Amino acid sequence: MPRFYISPERWNPASLELGEEEAHHALHVLRMKAGDRAVLFNGQGCQATAEITATTKRTVSLKALGLTQAAPQRCRVTLGQAIPKGKNMDLVVQKATELGAAAVAPLLTEHTVVQCDAREAVHKQEKWQAVAVEACKQCGQNWLPSVLTPQPMERLLQNAFDLKLIASLAPGSRHPKEVLAEALRERGGTPPQSVLILIGPEGDFTPGETALALDAGSQPITLGPIVLRTETAALYCLSVLSYELLG
Repeated sequence: MPRFYISPERWNPASLELGEEEAHHALHVLRMKAGDRAVLFNGQGCQATAEITATTKRTVSLKALGLTQAAPQRCRVTLGQAIPKGKNMDLVVQKATELGAAAVAPLLTEHTVVQCDAREAVHKQEKWQAVAVEACKQCGQNWLPSVLTPQPMERLLQNAFDLKLIASLAPGSRHPKEVLAEALRERGGTPPQSVLILIGPEGDFTPGETALALDAGSQPITLGPIVLRTETAALYCLSVLSYELLG
């Protein structure tokens, strides 16, 4: 069955209605009609199997046939991703959604080719949030990650996290599993509830940016002897964190 997203503020199991864009897709792309069934989700773990009860040219009303609630994520993983060139940020957001990230924070760094003013930042945030919605619809993910407005790394580092990591090519960087095991011991066997992973742009973070992250308590981790593309590094780190903390 097709899946549709209804935002939390519009989510009412007693009276379900698709938003304008989702209704357009259901009516004019999928050609759905009264009596057809769909799966709805609100991005906060709740999913409903529903049947279309009425349509107009722009609206789709449904009744819930069954509701389920996915368990909360065991750890909130935030990906701090320096914005890559081209459309690669779309790919990063899509795969971060599939891998269970709770938030994606696009970063503006000194080596970031893509720069934007306040108005452009809002536009990009809205675009990437829509990419996350589509990824949830396609992969069956009922927890929608928040895509933040593009920001400098220092602003993101002001937020509190149980563990901060930074992908680093510098000597002395440790394997992620070693760092996670140490964090577990330091917390008395309790896994971290929130983790930030920082991924640099093409050309990596500058020494100053790396120093800023380290001063904020970030642990440098190695991704192996091969230098990965920035989008590949993001997927590698999220895969490791998903296996170690979300599985």
